[in-house]
Amino acid sequence: IVFSIFTAVVVTQLFISLLASSKKFAKNKYFGVNEDGSPKQLLNKTFSFIKHRKVYYIVSVSIIVIGLLFMMIGGMNYGIDFTGGTNIQVEMGKQVDIDEVKDTLKDYELEPTIIYAGEGNTQIVIKTIKSLENAERSEIIETLGDKYGVTQDDVLASEQFGPSVGDELKANALKAVIIAAIGMLIYIVIRFKSWKYGFSAVVGVVHDVLMVIAFYAIFGFTVNNPFIAAILTLVGYSINDTIVIFDRIRENKRIHNKDNNETNIDRSLNQTLNRTIMTSLTTLVVMIPLCIMVSASIREFVIPLMIGVVVGCLSSIFVCSPIYFELCRNEETSKYMKATAPKAKKTRK
Repeated sequence: IVFSIFTAVVVTQLFISLLASSKKFAKNKYFGVNEDGSPKQLLNKTFSFIKHRKVYYIVSVSIIVIGLLFMMIGGMNYGIDFTGGTNIQVEMGKQVDIDEVKDTLKDYELEPTIIYAGEGNTQIVIKTIKSLENAERSEIIETLGDKYGVTQDDVLASEQFGPSVGDELKANALKAVIIAAIGMLIYIVIRFKSWKYGFSAVVGVVHDVLMVIAFYAIFGFTVNNPFIAAILTLVGYSINDTIVIFDRIRENKRIHNKDNNETNIDRSLNQTLNRTIMTSLTTLVVMIPLCIMVSASIREFVIPLMIGVVVGCLSSIFVCSPIYFELCRNEETSKYMKATAPKAKKTRK
């Protein structure tokens, strides 16, 4: 994050300055601007977001409720990190094909997660939610020995562990999300000098986390350590677009102080809409090939991030800003009542 800020402020500015001073590349079309100076927009239509806010509420609540029902009926598909099981790390002497290893062990019906380890990926780590005794683990090593020539001496680690570790992980992850939400709430309240911005942003973060969990419950994705890491990453990522939109709302409320909140919030959302969409699309462009081409362990981290990026983009537009509008309605109504209330007639003694 620190280096990202540095490159955006210093390095990117340097490159753009060099392009802007070039006769060939200083044209408006290379900077996303039309020849008349107006910005090129991905979407040129103006939307009334606040007017239809209840539709967004219903859709979001429905998805979360369906996810909770799936959790209560079928439960979450917890991986070995949460259920406990067996972990075997073996030095193979060379990099082997993981799918080939799984095929070699298919008769044991382990449904294992196998990842590379060690220098040059010459080691493999076999994880399974089944609790295997010493004799069963020895049989697995013998089967690998018939195929790859490994022996018991090549076993670097072999252990069983219970679900207590997973319970601790879940508890710590929940604490981390709560601490992060409180920290963001305090920062936004100080930065924007209003608790309404902070509360709306935290509601958006909670919404994003619940939506990702709902998708995992509905589609049966495996919940494990990478999922927790992705959720914590999402908490920081999803707040980004929300802050940008809130900053524009605050700016428009100062410039267009005679307009009501609905007009200013819609104006701010439409002004930042292209930026919000392009930011999320740029992130997804990186994640999609990662999801397709990398190993299963990295894919388990990328999938919740992809869902979170989409959900975070939508919540910044359809949840956080409408929630802020709801919080401001009473304030706006009271100001209107004061402005239109008939003045009391003065009486003389």
